[in-house]
Amino acid sequence: MSRLPVVAVLGRPNVGKSTLVNRVLGRRAAVVQERPGVTRDRREFRCDWAGRDFILIDTGGWELAAGQELAAGITAQAEAALVGADVVLLVVDGTVGLSEDDAAVEKMLRDTTARVILVANKVDDAAKELDVSTLWKTGLGEPVSISALHGRGVGDLLDRIVDALPMAEDSDEDKLTTLAIIGRPNVGKSTLLNRLIGEERVLVSPTPGTTRDPIDVEVTIGDELFRVVDTAGIRRNPKVKDSADFYSIVRARQALDEADVALLLVDATEGVTQQDQRIAQEAAESGAGLILLLNKWDLPDLEQREATTFGVGDRLGFVGWAPVLRISALTGARLHRLPAALDVVLENRARRVPTGQLNRMIRGWQASHPPPVRKGRRPKILYAVQAGTSPPTVIVFVSGGEIGDDYLRYLENRMRAEMEFEGTPIHLVTRAKERRAGGD
Repeated sequence: MSRLPVVAVLGRPNVGKSTLVNRVLGRRAAVVQERPGVTRDRREFRCDWAGRDFILIDTGGWELAAGQELAAGITAQAEAALVGADVVLLVVDGTVGLSEDDAAVEKMLRDTTARVILVANKVDDAAKELDVSTLWKTGLGEPVSISALHGRGVGDLLDRIVDALPMAEDSDEDKLTTLAIIGRPNVGKSTLLNRLIGEERVLVSPTPGTTRDPIDVEVTIGDELFRVVDTAGIRRNPKVKDSADFYSIVRARQALDEADVALLLVDATEGVTQQDQRIAQEAAESGAGLILLLNKWDLPDLEQREATTFGVGDRLGFVGWAPVLRISALTGARLHRLPAALDVVLENRARRVPTGQLNRMIRGWQASHPPPVRKGRRPKILYAVQAGTSPPTVIVFVSGGEIGDDYLRYLENRMRAEMEFEGTPIHLVTRAKERRAGGD
């Protein structure tokens, strides 16, 4: 999916691969737990160091003698990550030296064309450096001693990585519009992604929670190429007891924050739930465009369809600006309407209102419906300017007190009535502008 150099992090379970990835990223992106084997799939992250961009791949533990089906799947993921990697980080526990699995993997790496860097983790202080000297016998060059947990030596490792990277090629990745498929567990998100791709790329199961990590692919919708991210189902936090599930939901929300447009799936057979409301609220606050997809529309009877339609207007009225499509992800029914809806949303997200026109409209709205008096003072809007797009963001300069959220909603509704902003949130931000003493 990218022409950027690829760095694969390999090693047996519980040597600190995910901790290292989190240290490099500077955030808790990879799932880290004490028990081995938590990272089940490949996870790709875009990183930069010293002016160089690269893709960092976190893998599951590589166990050559794995006897369980899940362990075998993790091994396959690690082997897949190795294919096409430009740099491989073989992470070992520096306090115990090479295990049999480490040695077997090291022999296999001798056949790869990638640059291999041997990383001795858990070397927390200089006293443990002597233990690392035995790793020279691998023939992989000078081992890099680090403590991923404490950050010791990670900067030196990143310098080694950058030195080993090939020259980056031009990439169109950043030009792709990103769509995030969001919703509660088991509403058909992975089914929709498979339908858009045209193949069974993503595991689909009636068991909620099958998808843990966001899965992204490039998909042509209509005549345009998009990056589409299938996220884990967002549950209510009180029901998230497993920490791996918790971080899966965190990553789903991060994917939403990075998306240009969110496709919110609602199960038409169940109607709009309170959790659907919360997810829609998160989508609107993220700044992404929003399209509501009433999935499984071919299954409910007429009475249920009417109840679901009423629920959209009643419970999701606060995002009444979002287009609503009635679809079946399983059969593909009515999905042909999605490209036109995306065109409308993306065009409106990029819409810019000229400053003169914006201020003429706001002066008229303020004259017919002034801001309410607060604490004995009536605030006044002096002027406004659109500071950005995607989403449209308007700065409102105010004197004489604060303008409440209710009046900002009034301004937003008037803007939507006057101009085409279907499918995109509008962010209105107030700034106090007091008159100078002695001024006019």
